[in-house]
Amino acid sequence: MKRRDSTLAIMREPFAAGLDENLSPIMHHLWKLEGGAIYFCHNGWAHVTIDLKDYEIVPNTQLVLLPGTIIRINGSSSDFTASFFGFPKEMFREACLRFEPIFFRFIKEHPCYVLPEENTGAIRGLIRATTAIYNDRENRFRNQIAKNHLQSFMLDIYDKCYRYFDKHEIEGGSRQDEIFKNFVALVHENCISQREVTFYANKLCISTKYLTGICRSVTGDSAKKIIDDFAILEIKVLLQSTDLTMQDIADQLGFPDQSYLGRYFKRHEGISPREYQNKYAM
Repeated sequence: MKRRDSTLAIMREPFAAGLDENLSPIMHHLWKLEGGAIYFCHNGWAHVTIDLKDYEIVPNTQLVLLPGTIIRINGSSSDFTASFFGFPKEMFREACLRFEPIFFRFIKEHPCYVLPEENTGAIRGLIRATTAIYNDRENRFRNQIAKNHLQSFMLDIYDKCYRYFDKHEIEGGSRQDEIFKNFVALVHENCISQREVTFYANKLCISTKYLTGICRSVTGDSAKKIIDDFAILEIKVLLQSTDLTMQDIADQLGFPDQSYLGRYFKRHEGISPREYQNKYAM
């Protein structure tokens, strides 16, 4: 089972950009982005799942997918088109050094939003400019210009977020909200190897009981369920989009052996990893 070519998969170039892309080649499979991507919908609609949350994409929706995002395209209309700018993790780091971490935490939790038609000029112009420099392969400053464009994208996204969302929603409100957001950020970073609540409670300098109480208050789920949901998502990505063996996956995710991995997955999904892999075979 081989990984598909896609702007959402590993890019073979320093960056990628294009106009009016159709999502049909990557439909119904999970993809974990090694780099990031910015999409802007022009026509039609699409249903997507991003890091376990479902979204409907309609015209003038802007998607900001940070490195490490897991996405699945669940369906789209026949006339769906979107422009995109895909970039590697290193370019993202260099372009965004001066942004506050809290801003990216907010973007991770709110990856898409619809822009008013009168405020789409900046994103449309940036997409056209980035696509032009992508196609100009003889330009000796091509990668530097793309990085400058990425910084411009992020500045515009920063402006739009503070214009359309409440400041407290971006920067956090109560102490419990702040702890929960920090917990989710830690889960995104560590769920591949850390699946116990104690690890996250220690990182946050609180008790496991207090952390679970906060999670139940905010989402209705326990801290352990949130951790397991993201861990299962990571397993699904590897089952769908790589040719790793079960033992390879167990080793990569820190399970003692493939039998333990199988029991863990079946307990949460009701089927074995192999059955799931066959169900979504490419």
